[in-house]
Amino acid sequence: MGIKSFQGVRKSTKKEFDAPFLVEDYMTKKLLTFSPEQSILEVMELFAKNHISGGPVIDSNGFLVGIISEADCMKQISESRYFNQPILDKSVERFMTKNVETIDNDISIFDAAGVFYNSNRRRLPVMKNGILVGQISRKDIVIAALKLSGQNYK
Repeated sequence: MGIKSFQGVRKSTKKEFDAPFLVEDYMTKKLLTFSPEQSILEVMELFAKNHISGGPVIDSNGFLVGIISEADCMKQISESRYFNQPILDKSVERFMTKNVETIDNDISIFDAAGVFYNSNRRRLPVMKNGILVGQISRKDIVIAALKLSGQNYK
């Protein structure tokens, strides 16, 4: 004779995912932005002063037109040595990356991690309806993953 269960029918429970996991939940919203006309020297000083390694470049209308990073500044430093000239007061527009890869604010950090994995970018501007609303970095994704490490993803 088989064993009979006396517990009765169990109610199926679906575990809800209650932790935030979208890019907008972890992105930096207060950004230091740069203009295309700004001096590359000034940008390097701001990088050092604010302990950052890059940021978005926006035009006078507030639209994203590029991104400037320490790597872009290295190009200026390298050219200065090659031509035996001091670092000149050249504009950001000359050295910034113009074809900027962006990410939407409403995608998951898991999808964002995939974007970072498939590119060599350290940071990505975050867009909402074509407007710059923040920036997310690889470090932000790692921090988000640590916060979510105790959750089940379904």
